[in-house]
Amino acid sequence: MLLLSRLAENLYWIGRYMERAENTARLLNVNYYATLESAGRVREHWRPLLELTGGEGPVIKRYGRVDTRSATAWLAFDQDNPSSIASSLARARQNARGLRDRIPSEMWEALNRSYLNLCFETGGVMDRDGLYEYCVAAREASQFFFGIAFATLPRDEGWSFLRSGQMLERADNTVRVLQARLDSPEDPAAAGGPADPTWRALQEQRWVSVLKGASAFEAYRKSVHSGIDPRGVAGFLLFDEFFPRSVRYSAENLHDALAQIDRRHPDAHPEILRLSRWLVARLQYARVDDVLGAPGPTLPDLLVEINRVGAAIDAAYFRQE
Repeated sequence: MLLLSRLAENLYWIGRYMERAENTARLLNVNYYATLESAGRVREHWRPLLELTGGEGPVIKRYGRVDTRSATAWLAFDQDNPSSIASSLARARQNARGLRDRIPSEMWEALNRSYLNLCFETGGVMDRDGLYEYCVAAREASQFFFGIAFATLPRDEGWSFLRSGQMLERADNTVRVLQARLDSPEDPAAAGGPADPTWRALQEQRWVSVLKGASAFEAYRKSVHSGIDPRGVAGFLLFDEFFPRSVRYSAENLHDALAQIDRRHPDAHPEILRLSRWLVARLQYARVDDVLGAPGPTLPDLLVEINRVGAAIDAAYFRQE
């Protein structure tokens, strides 16, 4: 019998929320310190990151302005933002409360401890210049949680749903980060690449931030030897088959988790495997020029396909009761 829909859904969303907290922590930390070191209007530096969570509108509505302090509060502490670190951890804990008899006690204790340590912080973190420590703690909370799950959780359907949520969220986040950066109007890549050395330096700095936001800077430099440019970074984060935060790697692991569920219930939901396998095939055979321009699958197309897999999972497994 298929794992009870409510329990499967809770595990799936725990995987998504914990991964989301880690992704936001990585991006926030890198962007905050890049802003301190960069010239130009602060608002322009925050716009691509805020695009990941609905744009500047919610921040202006909430705080009346967009600056470093309001953007940081929105992304880190504000539980009205479903993608903030605090909100993601709180929602993961809420889902885990109903599973305390189904998951190892170490997983619950790690998640509950992270919630108590990180979800009641406010702007005081900024006042004491503690954002770096806060983001590191959030990132390590996710890594510690998934590490415990890897070491203690039986490889049954529960593990597969947790893993599928984590991988789906990771793929979705990477595509959104690339899309936000490439769509940025002040990005030289979007404007055609001016020859001014100052613009080139600014472009490289921004794409270094994209890499560091995915903890991919060192891996990229070891793998790609042609310098840092939009196409090189996009190609690595989309198609590298060995880097664990690339979209291709995430999609392949997502498909594996869904295939493991299907093996327990053969052909119960073939459409899910078809969609996930199609996503993997697109990423295996596409080139960066296909994604960044016509006629191949564009970044919005990839995002639609990732979300289509998520919608199929929801319809097949979580809406049966």
